[in-house]
Amino acid sequence: MTVPNYNSAAELRTFLDESGLGMRKKFGQNFLINPAIRQALADALEAESGETVWEVGPGLGSMTCLLLEKGLCVRAFEIDQGFIGLLNNFFSANGNFKLIEGDVLKTWLAQPPARYFFGNLPYNIAATLLADLIVNRRFFRRIVVTVQREVAMRMIAHPGSQDYSSFSVLCASAYRVKPLMIIKSGSFYPRPNVDSQAVVLELRDDTEARPLPSCFHSLLRGLFSSRRKTIKNNLAAFLASRGKRTESMLAAILAESRLDGGKRAETLGFEEFVMLAEAVEINEQLAISN
Repeated sequence: MTVPNYNSAAELRTFLDESGLGMRKKFGQNFLINPAIRQALADALEAESGETVWEVGPGLGSMTCLLLEKGLCVRAFEIDQGFIGLLNNFFSANGNFKLIEGDVLKTWLAQPPARYFFGNLPYNIAATLLADLIVNRRFFRRIVVTVQREVAMRMIAHPGSQDYSSFSVLCASAYRVKPLMIIKSGSFYPRPNVDSQAVVLELRDDTEARPLPSCFHSLLRGLFSSRRKTIKNNLAAFLASRGKRTESMLAAILAESRLDGGKRAETLGFEEFVMLAEAVEINEQLAISN
């Protein structure tokens, strides 16, 4: 079967109708019909021929074609059964293509690691998927993803900014995050209600060799759970939830991490969260041994 004309909304619509396929909002399906942008995204991955890349949400395969043309080994994750059939028809003869069927949130863990990650991520799973990969230490040398602009702003936000969140810190804990380009809604079919943004994540040099304190991720969520509360108040609630809170422990953790408990979590950078988590871990271990 011949691939459709990825550059034409009208021809894509006709192809989908003739294939008996409809767009499913729950899967966040929007096709990028701007060829120049597609090429720029594929080039931004900077992967050499022969490297393996995970592609999430290939849809009808417009980006898959470009990745395969670059000689990459593509492991594509697709949930839509209609698209799965088409993708197999389009690319199964190519030995560099492998399709992983089902929900990527449930299937990725069983797949062997790769050095590159690529995707026009469905808006409804983008942050969840990226966070899941980072928390479970499945790292990639380079990631190029297109996400809803609101999600991108959280990914690239710095301490003290309006968009800064626990997700910002999580991304910064493993990657150097850089904005690539804003993609207007008119570049997609169907046209979404919001603009998208492409983002590049480059693995930090020390990420794989530097294990984080075991409480880091849960502490991060706890400190951002009530943004208007101070670090001290959120830390107290976090320790209480673990059955570890005492006033002396709370004071010791703040003193050892050299942080002002009167500030808010949104003012802290990644390294400060690490210091705080290390102080929590040390004091909890001391409490157990005493």
